Amino acid sequence: MKKVKVRLRPIVRNINLPTVLKTAILPGDTVERLFIATQLGEIYYIGNGDIKTFLDIRPQIIKLGAAGGYDERGLLGLAFHPEFYFNGLFYLHYSKAGTQGPGALPGPFKPNPCDPGTLNLKWTNRETQYDHIDTVEEWILQANGQPQKRRTLLNLRRPFLNHNGVNSLTFSPETRQLVLTTGDGGSGYDPFNLSQDDMEIAGKIIEIDVLRIAFIDNPPVVTRFNELPLPVQETLTVIAKGVRNIPGISFQRFNNQYIKYAGNVGQDMVESIFTFVQYKPIPVTQLTQAFSMNAEPDQEGFINFGWRGWEGAFPASIIRSCSVNPALDEKMIAYFNEAVTTSVRRIQPLTCYFHKDPRSDRFGGTALTGVQPYMGNEIPDLKGSVVFTDLARSGSPPPVRGVLAYTRVSTDCKLNEFSVIETDYNYGSQSAYYVNLGTNLDQSRLYLGVYGSMKVNDYNQGTVFEIVP
Repeated sequence: MKKVKVRLRPIVRNINLPTVLKTAILPGDTVERLFIATQLGEIYYIGNGDIKTFLDIRPQIIKLGAAGGYDERGLLGLAFHPEFYFNGLFYLHYSKAGTQGPGALPGPFKPNPCDPGTLNLKWTNRETQYDHIDTVEEWILQANGQPQKRRTLLNLRRPFLNHNGVNSLTFSPETRQLVLTTGDGGSGYDPFNLSQDDMEIAGKIIEIDVLRIAFIDNPPVVTRFNELPLPVQETLTVIAKGVRNIPGISFQRFNNQYIKYAGNVGQDMVESIFTFVQYKPIPVTQLTQAFSMNAEPDQEGFINFGWRGWEGAFPASIIRSCSVNPALDEKMIAYFNEAVTTSVRRIQPLTCYFHKDPRSDRFGGTALTGVQPYMGNEIPDLKGSVVFTDLARSGSPPPVRGVLAYTRVSTDCKLNEFSVIETDYNYGSQSAYYVNLGTNLDQSRLYLGVYGSMKVNDYNQGTVFEIVP
């Protein structure tokens, strides 16, 4: 693939960790503004060269970073209604203050193929054994310019601290419905196999019909679709399952249809980018009805990313050092039966990149943090490509550097190649974790969120760049 070089132009510095980068036109405005949401609960926008506060919900966010500073909770999703300019509606996904629980398991989890007990764990006592509660809310920008919460759409009880999704809300340009991406609930290896369970909200891509969803005061806190009131069930459809953790879903218009892209963060071996055009979503009422009748719902055309049986293009593996040669790794299939069961039901990824890659022109990744199509003309070599970011190049000497790369759409059902995008920015001695990738409304501009630390309580170490020629 062609070598591409870009420049990173700083837009704003010294902010907290950015989780969402996207643009919108404010009611009564004429300019498309870049909005930046931080994990701590701040939302800014760039106007006339200045950074202005749009909303600050820090008091409503769960206390972050208590366990050593690393955290995957907080303000995770921001989406503007397609008619935001006229109706002022926008949507938030965040982890609620005051909902800290003990977690679903007393310690770390790792499956043992020799011990069936580790392969069939159940999440019990969910009302007490959970980590926190996430909420999805509808807000409105009032005529006086002040945002105000209108209603809560969902309250989701989450088993662990991690894998809650990030950049988790967007509106589908196809259906004009709100899309929510939920991770598998966390820990590692999806201990309860929530991602493949049709009743579990975790590990899914869900569409919410915000026009039809009923106004319900204090909707119940749930983990499963059949725990939702029927009027809420009737407004939800499931696009995909088998999700480990997704840094958002993006849409690329092509020949009067939309190509969908979703990255699935890997466990120990690979990071994966999936793409699909046609799909057959399943109404939640159909799923719950099939469950009540102990029947299998029709899943023809339904998207399945394959987790936890598959990690991208490979059966999910446990990796450990070889006892006789610590320089080598031993790889063991974690869930053989599930790999077999989901082998023909899953879709193949567009591309995968490895955590360890000996090839000189590739890189070892850590975690996929953003996937965006680029349709601009300013960087001709990238036009029509799919650009993605990885948190940190693994195996490199400090200071830490994230990775920017790209791949192209492929129709031959083979794993696609990818290429690193070279950048010119000098971070000096500071670490540079690439935590987010965003775009504007017509996908002609790309924005990169970079942070100097992986501890959310190391404040004001964020920079947002525009990726330019």
